[in-house]
Amino acid sequence: MPKVSRPMSSYAVDAITRLGQLIRKARIERRMTVAALAERAGISRGLMQRIEAGDPGCTIGAVFEVAAIVGVRLFDADRTTMARDVETQREVMALLPRAVRSRRTEADDDF
Repeated sequence: MPKVSRPMSSYAVDAITRLGQLIRKARIERRMTVAALAERAGISRGLMQRIEAGDPGCTIGAVFEVAAIVGVRLFDADRTTMARDVETQREVMALLPRAVRSRRTEADDDF
């Protein structure tokens, strides 16, 4: 099945590229090979290389796992703060409606 190309904003492309750069830098600073990090994350060496190259087709779970392993902080929060924020957001989400529907507008057929 061919990959579907989606349009991406330059900001999103830059963010993906930057995260890949941060992961690569942290890996090198820890003196880890691509293969060793890929094995530890449970992913292929090719996917690891694509993450570092900033490929937007990589799964977010794999990217976040690799970032966590090499110590790249996501959302500028430590583990305790992140866990607390997740629980707070879970409570907020429980109060919100499950679905959002657009309002129906009556057709104005009075000519």
